Amino acid sequence: MTSSLLDWRRRTTALYAAARAATDPEQGWRTWRDGRDDLFATHPDSPLDAAARDRFAGLPFAPYDPALRFDVPLEVAPPARLEVATAGDGVVPLERIGRVVLPLGPLDVWWVAVYGGGVFLPLRDGSAGASTYGGGRYLLDTVKGADLGGQLVVDLNFAYHPSCAYDPRWSCPLAPEGNRIEAPVAAGEQLPPGGSWY
Repeated sequence: MTSSLLDWRRRTTALYAAARAATDPEQGWRTWRDGRDDLFATHPDSPLDAAARDRFAGLPFAPYDPALRFDVPLEVAPPARLEVATAGDGVVPLERIGRVVLPLGPLDVWWVAVYGGGVFLPLRDGSAGASTYGGGRYLLDTVKGADLGGQLVVDLNFAYHPSCAYDPRWSCPLAPEGNRIEAPVAAGEQLPPGGSWY
């Protein structure tokens, strides 16, 4: 890890802390979005390459919808383990710790089973490959501080693309079968005009 990557993680964690501290969830979301735009535009560890950064005008997001924020309990699910191969991190082991049930369907909740791991909640919905990245998006990744508090606050407005959506040099754990739903989720980060960052 480099000191600039450590700074990226600290700043990302601070963005989620600011979102949690906001009394209005939409204002917290706006603070998080503005901070992400700044990181993507200016930080040396931005997942955008230099050419994409030169033309970067902000991450496209659907408008905030308060009906897509859920404070839900973590329900029991049969234990399961996945080993996800990535180029940079080797194999990332995931252990299912439960599931959340949202109006759009149930989603498995995973623990990143490495030192300093965290809760991981990916989502691949019906918008994948059309208006959002084909591999899906992330809702929670507490390794990076993406915890909105409560039982489990699952706010679909915070859905964001993994780094591999911006540059093929990245490889990311993607949504396994229990984190895929048919219905499109018209919330969160969207693809730019033209459908790709590269």
